[in-house]
Formats: sequence, structure tokens, C-alpha cells
Amino acid sequence: MRPLLTYGIGPPKEAVQILPAALNLSLKELTVDCGVDILSFGGTKNGLMMGECVIVFNKDLQSEARFIRKQSAQLASKMRYLSCQFTAYLTDDLWLKNASHANAMAAKLRAELEKLPEVTFTQKAESNQLFLILPRPVIDRMLESYFFYFWNEEKDEIRLVTSFDTTEEDVDEFIGLLKR
Repeated sequence: MRPLLTYGIGPPKEAVQILPAALNLSLKELTVDCGVDILSFGGTKNGLMMGECVIVFNKDLQSEARFIRKQSAQLASKMRYLSCQFTAYLTDDLWLKNASHANAMAAKLRAELEKLPEVTFTQKAESNQLFLILPRPVIDRMLESYFFYFWNEEKDEIRLVTSFDTTEEDVDEFIGLLKR
């Protein structure tokens, strides 16, 4: 019987990689054990050049997924070049190490930002993304040296994101400029 609703995980910003690191759960616990049918296991925001790996756990959906992949132009003629990145990515939990590092850099950044009176956090930090409000003149000054998104421009709320290649020096430099 065809399910009325499939349960898939494909959240933005590579949360599939970030969540296991943040929650101390294995990928299996976060997906298969919860009844996930389809998983979008991306790597672009976690160290890969490009590419997403769609994993269909539900065997009843696998043949249809192959058809949809081809019909929606998601089957590149040189797919092996995209796919080979995943060999290294999945070896020795590199994907999880990258995500854990991104989370650790966000925790360091948050700890430093919490020391500054002009910073107001708008959301709890649970991954590699921080949401905060800064005075508009400070935002404008920081935008001269760094790129980040406004989350809510009316409230001067911004989103800061750390990644697999964010260094402690990057965090220190950002905080140093913010303090000026």
C-alpha cells in the first residue's frame, strides 16, 4: 500500500549533518529509528564541492525515486565525479567531524558575543547558526568586512553561521572588529 504521507528529512543548511553533532545522536537514531522514509544527505555546506545524496530507506519508494530522479534532471552524466566525494566524506566520520567543528566554533562565537552588552540573542543556539540583534551602526560597520544575512531587517536581527572551515582565529578576528 502506498503511504499517504512519507516522512523525509531534508532541512536547509545541512542540518542532517549538524543535528547528530549537536544532539549526540547517531545518524541512524535520527533517521531510520524514527521511521524516516527519505533522507537528503547534503554536503555542500559541510565541506563538499557540490552534491547531495538522497537516501531512500523505504523500499516501496525506491523504484519511484529512481524514475523521479531521472525525469527531474537530477541524474548528471558524470555523476560518478559528484558521488566520489562521498567516499572521503563518509570515511572515518569526516562529515560528523566537520559538523562538530562548525558547532564548536559557533559555541565559541556565542561565548564571546555574550560578553558584549550590545548583543541580544533571539534564539537558543543549538547548531552552527546564531541569531542576534545588534545596533544598526554596528551591523553596517561589520558588513564592510564580513558577509552575513539579515534574519529580520526591521529588528536588526542577523544570522551568523560558522562552518567546517571556520577557525578560532576567524572568531577572534570577528569579535575584535566588533569590539572596535
